[in-house]
Amino acid sequence: MKKIVILGSTGSIGTQALEVIDEQKDNFQAFGLVGGSNVELLISQAKKFQPKWVGIQDESKYQYLKENLPTGINVVAGEKAIEEIISDSEYQTLLAAVSGIAGLKSTIKGIEAGKEIALANKETLVAGGNLIMNLVKKHGVNLLPVDSEHSAIFQSMNNHQRKIKRIILTASGGPFRDYDEEMLSTVKIEDALKHPNWSMGKKITIDSATLANKALEVIEAHYLFDCAYENIDILIHKESIIHSMVEFIDTSIIAQLGFPSMKLPIQYAFTHPNSLPVKWPSLDLADIGSLNFSKPKAYFRALSLGVEAGKAGGSAPIIFNGANEIAVDYFVNGKISFLQIAELIETALNNVENIKINSFEDIAYIDKATRDYLKKEF
Repeated sequence: MKKIVILGSTGSIGTQALEVIDEQKDNFQAFGLVGGSNVELLISQAKKFQPKWVGIQDESKYQYLKENLPTGINVVAGEKAIEEIISDSEYQTLLAAVSGIAGLKSTIKGIEAGKEIALANKETLVAGGNLIMNLVKKHGVNLLPVDSEHSAIFQSMNNHQRKIKRIILTASGGPFRDYDEEMLSTVKIEDALKHPNWSMGKKITIDSATLANKALEVIEAHYLFDCAYENIDILIHKESIIHSMVEFIDTSIIAQLGFPSMKLPIQYAFTHPNSLPVKWPSLDLADIGSLNFSKPKAYFRALSLGVEAGKAGGSAPIIFNGANEIAVDYFVNGKISFLQIAELIETALNNVENIKINSFEDIAYIDKATRDYLKKEF
């Protein structure tokens, strides 16, 4: 029985992880659940799964949470208290599913505690790639990707000794993949949230529409698989059946295919290196009929800005990530247009200093500087 702590249990990845645990009751146990502010959902989850620990980031909701949970469940609130959950010696796997830069520090704590990390947070490696990979090596822990694309690469590379030529990250292209640049100038928030294939949280859905998510995934793949940026390609694949591919030096390509659902990569991270039977149906390629591919359009500028930030190194990926988070928030709240998301990112990259990153404090400093700059300028 593998015991699992879920950071971000009330988010999209967290709720699907609990579905996986519920379907595999004989194999997995929800040992700890940590939510942000959705206290009602957290209470419902805790009553169903009866974990040892329940934590909430929003300290103002601690008392209400505690009063509405059965006795016997340890209830904590706030960053420091949640570190007590992460440090518990009884569980094996930490699912890091807190979105944004906020998930970085808790992931570091999990690595330092010697936990197997199921990583569902792109920004952890985007902002702290070298720091995280060095800590993983130092503490000898497994870092298992939960992102569907990186899980696909991980599975495609598994047990292969051949030298890799390139990684091919697939992208659905989002709701605007067939739009021209003029059409993009008029899109609204409700249009951007209508993803054709995936059910995801609001921020990542917008990132999919701008292709900023694919830039984040390129940087993540660079660190996870120690792959040079020039050997990572992006391919638009509107059906989202091939989740990514690996080409070896003999031009043989191995891909991982599956339905557009996060449950499979979540479960694989929990079971690696093994697999378990599932309740969902097999993929029927004859029923799908055809698979389509194309190159990303150049006017989705968040993609190229993010890839160039990754190549620049230093604090540039942190600036890109922080600026994107601010720009998406502005777009969601009607302050800027869709195309201005990339403009704000570019402005931040051109004006916030690029420094060498040696510590978490350096990351936090640049992240704050980026956000402060954009809030002042816009």
